[in-house]
Amino acid sequence: MALLSVAPVREGSMKEDVAAAVAALDDYDVTYETGPMGTTIESDDVDELLAAVGAAHKTVEADRVSTSLKIDDQRTEDALSAEEKVEAVEGVLGRPARSEDA
Repeated sequence: MALLSVAPVREGSMKEDVAAAVAALDDYDVTYETGPMGTTIESDDVDELLAAVGAAHKTVEADRVSTSLKIDDQRTEDALSAEEKVEAVEGVLGRPARSEDA
């Protein structure tokens, strides 16, 4: 599982570049969900995940590109999916893990 953020370093909207980076993930054996601050990516193969991240980074056409990557490589059979991790937190909270206004 990884959290990825890819963006050009420049003024103005980045939505086209971010969309291109997200679309590049479709060519790989990964599942993903994009949020406002990054994209959570899941794969059973860390090499496939890293290839997808590299493709997303290379897709952004700019003089300078900033990419942040955080990987959680749990190597046991009882590893939880991103959705299961959120559900576990919500179970402790007893409510959705977001504010009422979200």
